[in-house]
Amino acid sequence: MEPVTTLWQRLAALPRHISALLLGSMFAVFILQIVFRYFLNLPVGWTVEWVTIAWVWGILFSFAFVVRQGDMIRLDIVYSAVPRAVRRAFDIFTGLTCATIFIYTLPAAWGYVTFMEIERTAYLRWPFDLVFGIYIPFHISVIIRMLLTAWGGIMGSRTRDEVDLHPETHDYD
Repeated sequence: MEPVTTLWQRLAALPRHISALLLGSMFAVFILQIVFRYFLNLPVGWTVEWVTIAWVWGILFSFAFVVRQGDMIRLDIVYSAVPRAVRRAFDIFTGLTCATIFIYTLPAAWGYVTFMEIERTAYLRWPFDLVFGIYIPFHISVIIRMLLTAWGGIMGSRTRDEVDLHPETHDYD
């Protein structure tokens, strides 16, 4: 059972490593861009393109596979001021509304991503469906998260970690 647990832990950590690699590559290519442009006087365009693509992939990939529900930023001024029953109603309404919107727009998002296979990026010449392809897992993860939020509101099963305030997540200066 130990090898299976170790394998599962490594697989579970893989999305965090991919996000870290995307962020690290952005930094390295940004430094490379500075060196080429200002020290060698040889501006290169692919660096800007890579940083942009890595940024888009990093944000959407991380939301889809890395960020936990309790770590998300919320506008919780009103949410935290109301009783738990009202919070549950907010969760149900918000979860179902967002999930419905994302479910409704999924075919259009899919159509756009697949349509963009005809275009290529300027320097790296990658097809744009590859560049925008991460949007579909992001889109699906939003649907799943919102349905889970609504379900948690219906069942009253959301954990305190997901519902209550965390002082460490706010700036109380």
